[in-house]
Amino acid sequence: MKKLLIFLLGYVGISNAQTKILFDATKAETAGNADWIIDADQHNLDWNPGAILNSGNESNAQTIPTSLQNSIANTTAETFWEGALSNWGIDLVKKGYQVQTLAYNQQITFGNTSNTKDLSNYKVFVVCEPNILFTSSEKTAILHFIQNGGGLFMISDHDISDRNGDGQDSPHIWNDLMQTNSVQTNPFGITFDYVNISQTTTNVFNLVADTILNGLSGTNNVSEIMYSNGTTFTLSTTQNPTVKGLIFKSGTNNTGTTNCMVAKANYGLGKVAALGDSSPCDDGTGDPNDVLYNGYTQDANGNHQKLLVNVVEWLAAANSQITFLNDDAKNSGTFIVYPNPSKGSFVLNIISNPSTNNMIKIFNSQGEIIFNSTITASVNTISKEIDIDVNGIYIICVNNLFKKLVIIK
Repeated sequence: MKKLLIFLLGYVGISNAQTKILFDATKAETAGNADWIIDADQHNLDWNPGAILNSGNESNAQTIPTSLQNSIANTTAETFWEGALSNWGIDLVKKGYQVQTLAYNQQITFGNTSNTKDLSNYKVFVVCEPNILFTSSEKTAILHFIQNGGGLFMISDHDISDRNGDGQDSPHIWNDLMQTNSVQTNPFGITFDYVNISQTTTNVFNLVADTILNGLSGTNNVSEIMYSNGTTFTLSTTQNPTVKGLIFKSGTNNTGTTNCMVAKANYGLGKVAALGDSSPCDDGTGDPNDVLYNGYTQDANGNHQKLLVNVVEWLAAANSQITFLNDDAKNSGTFIVYPNPSKGSFVLNIISNPSTNNMIKIFNSQGEIIFNSTITASVNTISKEIDIDVNGIYIICVNNLFKKLVIIK
């Protein structure tokens, strides 16, 4: 029963944090001519090779913005805070969100109750152009955060864009997170390409109902973006059938899986979005020691402002592609679990059309995938017996439909 309680508390933790957005500043996001933070009072960090206090002139991000966000009004200017992401942060506050920052000396964790900045306290984690590799424990924390219902916004820059001189740049760092972890290889179906492109594109996939492209109200439409040295993605629907490209390079197939510039995917109970250039986030103000440009409101006819706010709203919103089924579901593609509760052994019956690939995943109370299989139906019903040895509440996912399973021995 203790494991059940931990799971339920973790589930409620993310639910109660629906309006809290956490920006990362632990991965040299202010190194070089980057200032990818929402606010800083001091410029005293040296990121070469690590974060060294009082030995440099790079921004030292405030965990909580100095000027209180509850005093922000619709007319508040982006200079209310000092950071190249201040305009974005203030726009989110105007939408009703709380924004905070994980400072250079804080930790990326999930499920650590002693860490006040634990990811379980937030709904969305924004990482804009990381320049330091994630550790093994950080990778696990991030993936478990998403599996349990969190949202991750992965923002990259172009290939060979190492700002802190440690030999790593953001495309390689994001790929390392996804390819070298203890949870799942390429969980999102997104691979960052090692390229450097600059262009303005209007090659937007026409998804009228997509809230990243059109906003929650359907009025914040994104029609173009501008890359000022960025990278693209290659998508794999085999690794993640929910992955979807939204904006592509000019002159390429906007329903394909290559040359993608903005992408999204579901993973577990959560969601992920990816953008291949940090320039659209830059509001042109921040660290006085840096050369900054206003890509947020001036480039692409103001579309970047719409895009970035839309992405956070999509990540923070309930996952519309997650449907918890009743045990009597009988439609094609649905499934039945019995007995439930179970003493450890149960049967999974999948109602499926013949020759259809059915993806099965089972998550434990920590958000870890303990069972992962694809079964091709040869008849209309697939029957699979599965054993689980540990008491707890589990989430069974079949073709992005979900059921809770209780094991009590």
